Amino acid sequence: MPSRRYCVEEGLPAMPWFGVDIGGTLAKLVFFEPSDIHPGDPEPEVEPDVLATIQHYLRSHTAYGDTGVRDVHLEIPNVTVLGHTGSLHFIRFPTHQMDTFLHLVKEKKLSSLAEIIHATGGGAYKFEKDFFNIVSMKLQKHDELSCLIQGIHFIDRLIPDECYYWNHPDLRNPEKSEKTPYDFRDPYPYLVVNIGSGVSILSVHSKTSFERVSGTSLGGGTFLGLCCLLTGCETFEEALELAAQGDNTNVDKLVKDIYGGGYNRFGLPESTVASSFGFMHRKEKRSEASKADLARATLVTITNNIGSLAMMTAMNLKLTRVVFVGNFLRVNPIAMKLLAYAMEYWSRGALKALFLEHEGYFGAMGAFLELMGYTNGSVHTDMISSPHKKQNGAMESDNHETDSTASQ
Repeated sequence: MPSRRYCVEEGLPAMPWFGVDIGGTLAKLVFFEPSDIHPGDPEPEVEPDVLATIQHYLRSHTAYGDTGVRDVHLEIPNVTVLGHTGSLHFIRFPTHQMDTFLHLVKEKKLSSLAEIIHATGGGAYKFEKDFFNIVSMKLQKHDELSCLIQGIHFIDRLIPDECYYWNHPDLRNPEKSEKTPYDFRDPYPYLVVNIGSGVSILSVHSKTSFERVSGTSLGGGTFLGLCCLLTGCETFEEALELAAQGDNTNVDKLVKDIYGGGYNRFGLPESTVASSFGFMHRKEKRSEASKADLARATLVTITNNIGSLAMMTAMNLKLTRVVFVGNFLRVNPIAMKLLAYAMEYWSRGALKALFLEHEGYFGAMGAFLELMGYTNGSVHTDMISSPHKKQNGAMESDNHETDSTASQ
């Protein structure tokens, strides 16, 4: 069976197809690799030799330069996009390495295939001139939070078991926690806590109706910055590795350190952190605390603050489902289980912390969907599909979605 080729008359965007989310700490890219376009195909608009060079480079590497990474475990294979079959790849690199990325784009002649990049995030504004001056490409900018919500709904619809929660979260025995799939087909209303460099909290009423209701400057960027100052680490991965080895009780003052036990009248267990870094005013405690202890305490401090803000916001808005996303959660089970425990314990089981496999890539996915013309379902829902696509989900029926929202 012959390959289906790109042609201008079909009104499809020029390949390669990708979207990018340029955040304060990380830039994230979603890239579609078609498997049905090959070198030698006669369609000149595709420029298959250049496209094949780009695809080969992406496929044959999981690291690009010193800091770019393709998250292989997140790849979505066998996806059909506007009639082409292929895979969706998820790539990230530090935003401060943008100059290196742009020169890689120039070296691989990406600008010979596309003049416009669909982008979101603050960096879409900050680096707009750099894209034009270095690689002669224009940025089509899209609203960051709209892309986030659109990406969440679309990937959850596309992938089974994208959403999950931690069952039986136990801080004293983290291994006891079980990762359990969650049915997210009818989620509205719910709260989204997007943990990037900072934190934005959104109340989502439907796939087209949401508002930013809170946030904090103390996010993933804060964790990394403080860890670099306190421990001398250089990367997020190093900071998390240190935190996994540390004990925050050597740094933080617990309820038992004040009461000699729990504060039972108000349901405060003795293991509750009463004062983050509360022991660090004492010289002997500072000398005893290791770099790993400081990293762990920093992680616990930032996570507890985010969890507290999320819980208060959810309770104030009378929402029971709280979805945590963002690259702060990447390879970060400590933070996820802390959030899961805190939400369940302090709400007495009324709130559930939910998580998504593709964590920090939803903004980039939203930008990719904008390139495809998929704007809040304005194009047929089967324009992008996979063999594992959910059926009868929240995005399969606008009427069902509206009814479920109205009934809350």
